[in-house]
Amino acid sequence: MSKQTINLTIIGAGLWGQALARLAKYNEQNNVQIWSRRSSESLASVVEDADVILSAVSMKGVRPTIEKLKALTIPEETIFISATKGLETKSILTPSQIWQQSFPNHPVVVLSGPNLSKEIDKGLPAATVVASDDGVAAGKVQEIFSSDIFRVYFNSDPIGTELGGTLKNVMAIASGVCDGLQLGINAKSALLTRALPEMIRIGSEIGASPETFFGLSGLGDLIATCDSPLSRNYRVGYGLSQGKSLEQVLEELQSTAEGVNTANVLVELAKKYRIAIPISRQVYRLINGKTTPQEAVKELMARDLKAEFDDLDFA
Repeated sequence: MSKQTINLTIIGAGLWGQALARLAKYNEQNNVQIWSRRSSESLASVVEDADVILSAVSMKGVRPTIEKLKALTIPEETIFISATKGLETKSILTPSQIWQQSFPNHPVVVLSGPNLSKEIDKGLPAATVVASDDGVAAGKVQEIFSSDIFRVYFNSDPIGTELGGTLKNVMAIASGVCDGLQLGINAKSALLTRALPEMIRIGSEIGASPETFFGLSGLGDLIATCDSPLSRNYRVGYGLSQGKSLEQVLEELQSTAEGVNTANVLVELAKKYRIAIPISRQVYRLINGKTTPQEAVKELMARDLKAEFDDLDFA
């Protein structure tokens, strides 16, 4: 029995949006359209018959995209997929939280994992996670993207899944600094090991399940992003370690590095919830010109002596 054709509209024609379009088209039963502000068609025309609408825009583009869609008539059974990684500056909300607030009667699914766009473009195997409070919607999205080159898992923790992909961007900047300064494997291993409990502390305060951070969208994405020059956030850290200004690095990237904005938001979040974020704080200080890469490393190494797990509570 053949599967039902799914009409999928992807909003955002950047590298990530195009990579997701290719993965969806790999399953021939999917009818895929991709739209951006530069498209000749109207947004209304490409979402008119959509069963699923996927947002692959940058964090700053989430609200404007939602406002455009709210001006249209979107059936309540239409599924929204959020594939954006970041935190909103003023509200400190995740993208899926913004989508759910804006479309409270629609199912919202998060898609996140260790998925470097350029590797996906080459057809290399990868895996990801889809997460939602709506298990039926998550299962449908799982079927849309699953193939013999893309393994899709699901869970019921959209916030944790989303935060894993968001917070690792800040850690990737730190990792790029570590490699740029040639601090060695020992230092980088220590950095990434301490990055995970920092991510868990933040996520737990916002309502995420700690276990989610040990999965593909947490630890998996952390490993992929913090050890690859294909990662934009890693390249930000590497560039800063070479004495370049943040403006110069971002101009060379010619694309968004969400970890920069996320680091700024995390400092405010840490103040609100009184969370220890030593790595994220040094990244924040570095990107805002308050410290140098060398000074940031010294600050991390000079922290008070403590037991390894005394700041990680899984209860």
